[in-house]
Amino acid sequence: MPKFLTQAWNCKDPRSKALDPSTSSSAAEAVSFFQAWLRNPLRIAAIAPSGSALAGLITAEISAETGPVIELGPGTGSFTRALISRGVLQSELALIEFEPRLATSLRLRYPRATVLQMDASRLSSIKLFDQRPAGAVVSGLPLLSMAPRQTTKILAASFSKMQPGGAFYQFTYGFRCPVPTKVLNRLNLKAERIGWVFSNLPPAAVYRLSRPTTDSALGAS
Repeated sequence: MPKFLTQAWNCKDPRSKALDPSTSSSAAEAVSFFQAWLRNPLRIAAIAPSGSALAGLITAEISAETGPVIELGPGTGSFTRALISRGVLQSELALIEFEPRLATSLRLRYPRATVLQMDASRLSSIKLFDQRPAGAVVSGLPLLSMAPRQTTKILAASFSKMQPGGAFYQFTYGFRCPVPTKVLNRLNLKAERIGWVFSNLPPAAVYRLSRPTTDSALGAS
């Protein structure tokens, strides 16, 4: 059993009275995330929550001045916590989570955020932030395991919800951008890798996807 899971299960032992509360919370998150992965490994695509270093990198360009933020696939909230630490208010967060148990946990943990249990590809069908455009989208979705058509729908919907100059932040465990070139070209997007986090399990890269501010019509058939 991986070390983080061994720690997590041990934290459930009532005899372990000396555990630090933050350690116990992190361990519980690890167990919850792993259970979600067991239920749907293709959709979760990782056996452990993202580490704090990755969370720090993917949210590094976001602040309270960015405006509302949409998070896709927040899981146990690793990126959500980083966004809040950057000054983003809970009320300025929309958390889109497909896994029902994780969505329930997020509602309890972030009661002032908008938490929607749904497929991110349906993002264009919902109204957020009283129709105010978001300043950024942060994605924990496993785009590498998705069909190009689904990725196209998610990206098109995400940019339709953002203000001009908004950016879509995506991490990947691969060595190249997880969005196929043909999808980027179709939506007139450019992708730029902003860094690597080698301390993450497994190591991950973060990409910023953006579009020319003069482009007003991105869509997918």
